Amino acid sequence: MEKTKDKRREKISVATEIDRLEERRARCQDNLERAEFRSRKEKLSEKERQELIDEMAIMNERVQQLDNELKMLRGENRRNMLLSVALLAISALFYYLFYFEEDL
Repeated sequence: MEKTKDKRREKISVATEIDRLEERRARCQDNLERAEFRSRKEKLSEKERQELIDEMAIMNERVQQLDNELKMLRGENRRNMLLSVALLAISALFYYLFYFEEDL
């Protein structure tokens, strides 16, 4: 199962993966805010309150994991951008050298 996920992710661009993770993080954050609002506004039994606190802890962990994944993907995206700019600069340099050197 993990290998098929990895193969599917290899075909997805880094920017698409970043967008997907940001959407998941926003949903988790919304759920966390709803749970916090519920814990403040509703009168819950001790058991319900503990379950809600446990659920909020799980959501906080998930948000932190998504933040770490986003940080890693943004770093990878930055490296890809720098590589693209470097290749463009090298290509422009070669074009300039070969095209304008013939004129001299």
